[in-house]
Amino acid sequence: MTFAQFVGNGTTGIIGVFNTVVIPVIFAFAFIAFIWGVVDHFFLNGGNEVKRKEGRYFILWGILAMVLLFAIWGVVNIMLSTLGIAPSP
Repeated sequence: MTFAQFVGNGTTGIIGVFNTVVIPVIFAFAFIAFIWGVVDHFFLNGGNEVKRKEGRYFILWGILAMVLLFAIWGVVNIMLSTLGIAPSP
């Protein structure tokens, strides 16, 4: 196995594993945490104004985290396409 095969491209090798497995799992965890925050702070503790305020901040930071994840994933894919490592869609 050569180094190029080990590193791979957008769908194979180490880059492929990160691009097709690790990153989507991180997105799934971030989304589940966001949904849990919504359920916990608004549905389970809906009558408590302090918890609702905490929930707003939790949801805001969850949305910002997901936007940041999407932005970083996009930049990485643009770099891979530019360098010719990942096949263009």
